[in-house]
Amino acid sequence: MIRFAIPIACVASLVTLVDSVCAEDKDGWVALFNGKDLTGWKIHPTPHKDIGEITEKKADGKVTSFEAMVRGKKVPLWRVEDGTIVGGGPPSHLFSERDDYSDFHFRVEAKINDKGNSGQYFRTAFGPGFPTGYEAQINATHGDVVKTGSLYPDSRTTLKNYRDKITVLNTAPHKPDEFFVQEVIAIGPKITILVNGKQTIEWEDPEFRYKKGHFALQAHDPGSIMTFRKIEVKEIRK
Repeated sequence: MIRFAIPIACVASLVTLVDSVCAEDKDGWVALFNGKDLTGWKIHPTPHKDIGEITEKKADGKVTSFEAMVRGKKVPLWRVEDGTIVGGGPPSHLFSERDDYSDFHFRVEAKINDKGNSGQYFRTAFGPGFPTGYEAQINATHGDVVKTGSLYPDSRTTLKNYRDKITVLNTAPHKPDEFFVQEVIAIGPKITILVNGKQTIEWEDPEFRYKKGHFALQAHDPGSIMTFRKIEVKEIRK
């Protein structure tokens, strides 16, 4: 199992920034998940047609879960459980509060259930449905042939024209229900993806379509359960 270090403690700011904003470690990495709550993350109020009113559950004044009415029943969409972020239910996305990430090294330690589908979005817009932005796919055994390690060829955009250059088909580099590390390095139009330390994609977007935006985690469908144990970023400043 591959692991990586996260900052040990968050820095309390005198101007009360957000207490999920952690100090950089010696290598410049910042943890975007504090292991306790969803501070620093948000959900769109109308993420999908099947999702009704969204409510928050809190502990010690911090949001620990987003729940919603789905066909008359309250279900969790995103929640903190045993030091991880777990997503499920109808399609929704958990967005970073910040919307100005441009050049960075963005990595997650995650797992996906058998037949599950998720994604690690970057430079994405905040919105309902499946947001506009780049998506590093998370998929071990889902019917979609685009597996983990791929840059998703969104059919709504001209990314579909580069499918043969940005996808890894048929076989995922990990098993379902197995934690793995997926890394995205985005510098200008150049995008590199690695899974468990092995490069799967290195591609330069000739259209450089998305220059900055949110990070987002995807819940793809009711049968998918995705778990994120660590989420980190190291911004690259020119």
